Amino acid sequence: MLDGSNPIVLLIIVANVLFSMKGFDDYAFLDKFKFQINRVKGGEKIRMLSSGFLHVDWMHLILNMYVLYAFGNIITNILGVSALLIIYFGSLLAGSFYTLHNHKNEPYYSAVGASGAVSGIVYSSILLFPGMQLYLFFAIPIPGYIFAVGYLLYSIYGMKKQLGNIGHAAHLGGAIGGFVLTLVLNPVLIKTNSIFVIALAIPIALLLFFGDKLKRF
Repeated sequence: MLDGSNPIVLLIIVANVLFSMKGFDDYAFLDKFKFQINRVKGGEKIRMLSSGFLHVDWMHLILNMYVLYAFGNIITNILGVSALLIIYFGSLLAGSFYTLHNHKNEPYYSAVGASGAVSGIVYSSILLFPGMQLYLFFAIPIPGYIFAVGYLLYSIYGMKKQLGNIGHAAHLGGAIGGFVLTLVLNPVLIKTNSIFVIALAIPIALLLFFGDKLKRF
């Protein structure tokens, strides 16, 4: 996955680095473009996109960009550059929309980061190549499809319990976006990887239909 990267992937990484660095040094800039419920609902829809190019610190930025670099080539090699852009930006917006829905009654909830977009890229890559080996804690090998289902379930649990300072809703929305857009762009996967598609679709469907009820328990 790390044997060179498509120029478009590198361009997205550069844009994230430059935009994030500006935000590190200029709080007014960060505040102007971060995702915030009351500002988005007040008409500043650009924040749903711009927040995906801001990060809270270098660790946050490096982790997201490393994952994008590692998985971006799988999509470009199989589906092409246009598909990568559709999945990246579509997943970013899906993460923002799901966050807006999930936190609609929290006017001062705010977030930044490419996590929604990157989650979509990861899910798309695993959907295209479910047999890939990933390494939990950099040491324990697990199949990609096990990671995908486990990550989705953990994010649902994390959203319900509000674990840590993590945008679980953005992760979930982005993962759903990557899943749906990949099937739209390459519907043959429904036949060739049907068992995995169904296995991943079940928790997504449950989340979409019953997600609002999670907060009651």
